[in-house]
This record gives sequence, structure tokens and C-alpha cells, in this order.
Amino acid sequence: MRRLAALAFAVLAAFGSPALGADQTYVNARFGTVLTYPDDIFSRPQPPSENGDGLSWESDDGGWLGVWGQYNALEQDEKGLFDFLVDDFETITYSKIGKGFVVVSGLDGGKVFYQRTIFGADDILHTMLMRYPKALKAKYDPLVGPIATSLKGP
Repeated sequence: MRRLAALAFAVLAAFGSPALGADQTYVNARFGTVLTYPDDIFSRPQPPSENGDGLSWESDDGGWLGVWGQYNALEQDEKGLFDFLVDDFETITYSKIGKGFVVVSGLDGGKVFYQRTIFGADDILHTMLMRYPKALKAKYDPLVGPIATSLKGP
């Protein structure tokens, strides 16, 4: 019986959730924003921002991943941030507002996007944004959840 349970656990571990491949963890020195991402997919780091608030990476097939921290200069709560983001994207097809976070996803500029922002200590917002071609949804959709839930900040 133990052998069967161990086999079932191994199968669930292998197939139950998408793997991130070769994981890399980025930690932003300025805001403490943390994100883990597959560096075999997002393999081309872009030049860092001048003010040190974040970093982005491109993939070879048109995917893009960005992560940053910022002061909540507009003093927005979750609903206020959501209302602000609605104007940033063409079409929002999914959104979720919860205590301490906002998620929006949809289509923008012909690409799928997914943005998650969490409210951190000292009125800091920690954000990840992923964009990828609609034709590559089968490749990127399984990566969104693990990347988004890895977003942390003090």
C-alpha cells in the first residue's frame, strides 16, 4: 500500500503542476521585491531601469516578463489600483481583487498579458507583468501561475 501511495505522490508531483524549468530568483535591492522565473524561457535580461526599481527579460519567441517595486505614491487601495489599471490595457478578460493584491489579465497590443500586484510593507507595491503572443498560450499559460505566486515583498 505504501508503494502505491508513493507512486501516486510521484505522479502528482511530476504532473500535478507545471514545472518552472531552470528557476532563477530575482531580488530587487531597492524594494525587496522577489520573483522566481524560468530562465531557460526568459533568457534575455534587458537593461535594468535607471532608478533600480526592477528588471525585465525577453524570451526568444516574443514573451516578456517584468518585475518591479514602487512607492504607492497615489495612496491607492486595491479597488483604486484596479480602477487605475483598467485604463492601462485594451481588454481585461479576468480580474481579481483581494486583501493585499490585484490581478488583471487579458489582451493588449495583440498579446496576452497577466499582471499581479501585491501590497507590501511601508506602502510599497510589488508587481509582475507577463506578456506573450496569443499563439503561444499553450506554452505560457502554465507558467503564469507559478511565476505570479512566487511574487513576494516585504
